[in-house]
Amino acid sequence: MKSTERKMTVERTACACSSIAHDTRYEKLDAIIAKHKDRRGALIPILHEAQELFGCLSEDIQDRIAKGLGIPLSEVYGVTTFYSLFTLKPRGKWTIAVCMGTACYVRGAAEVLNALKTELGVPVNGTTDDGRFTLEVVRCLGACGLAPVMTIGGDVYGRMRPEKIRSILDSYG
Repeated sequence: MKSTERKMTVERTACACSSIAHDTRYEKLDAIIAKHKDRRGALIPILHEAQELFGCLSEDIQDRIAKGLGIPLSEVYGVTTFYSLFTLKPRGKWTIAVCMGTACYVRGAAEVLNALKTELGVPVNGTTDDGRFTLEVVRCLGACGLAPVMTIGGDVYGRMRPEKIRSILDSYG
């Protein structure tokens, strides 16, 4: 590693540490942990509230939860990666879910998904650089009669076609 690269790494680490020290959300996280700590099955409610607070469950957040509960970090990580509702990286303001269930798939969901990946410039489970959208695939949205279907937030879009995507995305500022 070149000395300039090493210096940049050290500066990033120092910056991240100092931002953690001044981030009041960590005090709120400590209060969440204290509120649930002595309850059976406390980890999942803590993870839910922590994700609401921070938007994701990064390693430093998981580590703080593990220390607060007196459990191994591996246990916290195991739970966060097992349940699909938890995310380790920040998600976009809007989550786009494309149904790839049988009815949607045979009616063109793959083309819709490919068009979204191209339009957004992200892979499945990726978030756009501007933080507006996260793209994900789901197995069924329960709207088979409208196939292919996608959702953005709580809005359902049925009988999707790739040519509709740009105008729909533009309506989410």
